[in-house]
Amino acid sequence: MKIAIINGPNLNLLGTREPGVYGSQTFDQYLGHLEKAFPHLDFHYYQSNVEGELINELQTVGFEYNGIVLNPGGYTHTSVAIGDAIAAITAPVIEVHISNVHAREDFRKISHVAAKCKGSIIGLGLKGYELAVRWLLENK
Repeated sequence: MKIAIINGPNLNLLGTREPGVYGSQTFDQYLGHLEKAFPHLDFHYYQSNVEGELINELQTVGFEYNGIVLNPGGYTHTSVAIGDAIAAITAPVIEVHISNVHAREDFRKISHVAAKCKGSIIGLGLKGYELAVRWLLENK
């Protein structure tokens, strides 16, 4: 089974970016944890700070992979185009956010991708990625 994990802007700074909100672990370190927890899965990881690149990646993996775990970062609240890309592909997508966006600024309570995803996991830290993978496995 092939699972793509796609992270949006500023998530390349995990481990150093606001550790009180996002933790002190880099995503590469966490990805190692996922690979050990799910050795039978083929993980593909992609991160970009550029909206169009995220859309291109969704379109590339969205017809080949069994599922996508997506953290669109700040584009969650602004990108109708990422939501449209999710609607156009066949792979199920789970939206993940490390922080509880509903407990933050009002603009973060709007998601232009949530309605296009199978579900959302919000505010459970990096553990949200593992929970998303488990859901994709159970609902393949």
